Amino acid sequence: MSKQHPIIVVTGSSGAGTTSVKCAFEHIFTRLKIKAAIVEGDSFHRYEREEMHRQTLEHDEKGLPFSHFSAQANLLKELEDLFRQYGETGTGSYRHYIHNEEEAKLKGYPSGTFTPWMPYPDNTDLMFYEGLHGAATAEGIDIGRYVDMTIGAVPVINLEWIQKLHRDTQERGYRRDAVTDTILRRMYDYVHMITPQFSRTDINFQRVPTVDTSNPFIARDVPTPDESFVIIRVNDPRKFDVDFPYLLAMIQHSFMSRRNTLVIPGGKMGLAMEIIFTPIIEKIMTAKKQLYRLGG
Repeated sequence: MSKQHPIIVVTGSSGAGTTSVKCAFEHIFTRLKIKAAIVEGDSFHRYEREEMHRQTLEHDEKGLPFSHFSAQANLLKELEDLFRQYGETGTGSYRHYIHNEEEAKLKGYPSGTFTPWMPYPDNTDLMFYEGLHGAATAEGIDIGRYVDMTIGAVPVINLEWIQKLHRDTQERGYRRDAVTDTILRRMYDYVHMITPQFSRTDINFQRVPTVDTSNPFIARDVPTPDESFVIIRVNDPRKFDVDFPYLLAMIQHSFMSRRNTLVIPGGKMGLAMEIIFTPIIEKIMTAKKQLYRLGG
């Protein structure tokens, strides 16, 4: 962790809604005039699309689990090194993974490939990561050790699958059966790499639908925010001085289900995030500025 060069992480599975959390932070960054070094989790995949497909087939033939969730399919050591380097110096490098033809036209590189590594601009205020492995551990790697605040985006699994199926078929052009195969292939790594992170996160946001999602593979629509509740679990409320009474007063129909767990209507998730995270980020930035004034 670093007061001078703080790092904030949003971690969650594919289709879990980490992008929604990222949007809330972007609003906060804009309002507070914060210049963030953005880390895209996909940019730390190890393989481009064609090689990833080949590696997957080889592992399938051997009966071995392998997916984008796997430690060996990602540059986890390099991600840990980036967080360490940024925390020490405020510097580092980034690249983009090109998901589709629209991004290919925008970035000028083929779909399924990476752009070259580039240095982050000077004088960023903090680093912000959104992806699969922001609090992962594996074979001596502990990515979260360098992070100042870690947020988990964790919808119940049927909702997560519905969101992934809709995103990948409608936005990325994949066949439904191919997306289903991917979900099944990833299950071992989901259990061993993804879910353990949520015991290490500082704050989790778990969306729970109030409509029937019992068969996610035939669902025509993603349940709307108003058709759900969001469970907000704060691991240690003292760490960030989370003011639960204030949240209860500000968010209508919210209630406490445990001493560190707030339940809110799904449509209020963005509001809750801004109420919770704005004062935390303000404190992080105040500590950073005080350190600079002291010559740290």
